Amino acid sequence: MKLDPFYLIVDSADWIARLVPLGVRLVQLRIKNKAPAQLRAEIRTAKAICALNDCQLIVNDYWQLAIEEACAFVHLGQEDLEMADLGAIRAAGLKLGLSTHDDAELETAKAAKPDYIALGPIYPTILKQMKWSPQGPERLRTWKAHVGDLPLVAIGGLNVDRIEGVLSQGADSAAVVTDITLNPDPEARTRQWLAATAPWRTVEMPLGE
Repeated sequence: MKLDPFYLIVDSADWIARLVPLGVRLVQLRIKNKAPAQLRAEIRTAKAICALNDCQLIVNDYWQLAIEEACAFVHLGQEDLEMADLGAIRAAGLKLGLSTHDDAELETAKAAKPDYIALGPIYPTILKQMKWSPQGPERLRTWKAHVGDLPLVAIGGLNVDRIEGVLSQGADSAAVVTDITLNPDPEARTRQWLAATAPWRTVEMPLGE
């Protein structure tokens, strides 16, 4: 399995409608604190937009809804992993991505046999308070040696200028949130990300095919 090198993370289907048609091939819908009915509506809308644009949708956290809505991929943090039914996720045919921040979490993630592993934060991030210090891009090379052929995602504090630094250190994909969503021109910034990751985009297909 191959990940697109540009991994967009947004918190609404509205963002997906704005940015995915620009050429985004991999997007995570990461929504917090919404009622189940709203979450389901957001997932359905996002899934429809992604299907029209050859983009792989990854649902963050809500694995039950992802199963019910016949999604293809779910991403879990370590706390979510503890409560998730991995058997149900696999039985439904969903692929699985997992977050890691230290050696213990890496071993826990590997034991779950995910389809990719994310490491962060690589740089300081304003997305949320974290108890882990920035890892630095050099840590990616160590992580990649541990995971082998398993795709590795770099996340945390990434911007266009830092893409080459993380991909050249062994990351298969660079995940971004605020560098795009807080940019004065998110569409232009998305195009910059697409152009900057183009040298690493060797297979033009949705994830999982």
